Amino acid sequence: MHARGWQSIYCMPPRPCFKGSAPINLSDRLNQVLRWALGSVEILLSRHCPIWYGYNGRLKLLERLAYINTIVYPITSVPLIAYCVLPAICLLTNKFIIPEISNYAGMFFILLFASIFATGILELRWSGVGIEDWWRNEQFWVIGGTSAHLFAVFQGLLKVLAGIDTNFTVTSKASDEDGDFAELYVFKWTSLLIPPTTVLVINLVGMVAGISYAINSGYQSWGPLFGKLFFSIWVILHLYPFLKGLMGRQNRTPTIVIVWSILLASIFSLLWVKIDPFISPTQKAAALGQCGVNC
Repeated sequence: MHARGWQSIYCMPPRPCFKGSAPINLSDRLNQVLRWALGSVEILLSRHCPIWYGYNGRLKLLERLAYINTIVYPITSVPLIAYCVLPAICLLTNKFIIPEISNYAGMFFILLFASIFATGILELRWSGVGIEDWWRNEQFWVIGGTSAHLFAVFQGLLKVLAGIDTNFTVTSKASDEDGDFAELYVFKWTSLLIPPTTVLVINLVGMVAGISYAINSGYQSWGPLFGKLFFSIWVILHLYPFLKGLMGRQNRTPTIVIVWSILLASIFSLLWVKIDPFISPTQKAAALGQCGVNC
């Protein structure tokens, strides 16, 4: 419509024009987000994608950028997963994701992060959103990005490129008959819960491995450890509401989540023993009695 010359205005009256119900259960909420993200991916891969559609019409530049922003956001789940797993990998391999840089480059990165932080504060003041609401939105962005958005990317590629259609899951809405929060603590298992659970387990295992290495190596290893723990704790704080959602009403983790956690923890523990990055090849050879006179 905008490409054909239609104009739109932003209208937000004090009295709500429409009211509706939304899923409040964790699983249903993620399925709802999956449908939204899948629709964005389908538009991104269609001929009506705003990246290349409507150049002969009257679509303005800012309108095009706004439309592009609403359809490319599911793709950010791929680098988001990488950034959520990197802190745990650093703890497991005793490496750091930030390389050694000069003072000039360090000042540049500090100014860059400060500008991003200042932009966020200005957006909060402009929109009237409180700090608590902003933090909850950030948390669910990570939860949705590591689950629903990631599934939407793969399902969209399968549907558009391979013609494989996915099943449509109807989400339940809260009703007045059962109470406004009747299904808030109802746990419904779905495959969307697997990636965030995996990210949580990896970071928890990485924290245990990093602290164990620091205890065995002495006080000189605690300084670099704090930087690695900061990023890992930051990921866990973003996924904390997801962890609370898994606990349920009785604050007990469902059996299937316990099974997945034990399975994933066992896999990464075996990988940890196999890699064993904290022991050099010389030390391994000495332990096996194969280093000879060069020990």
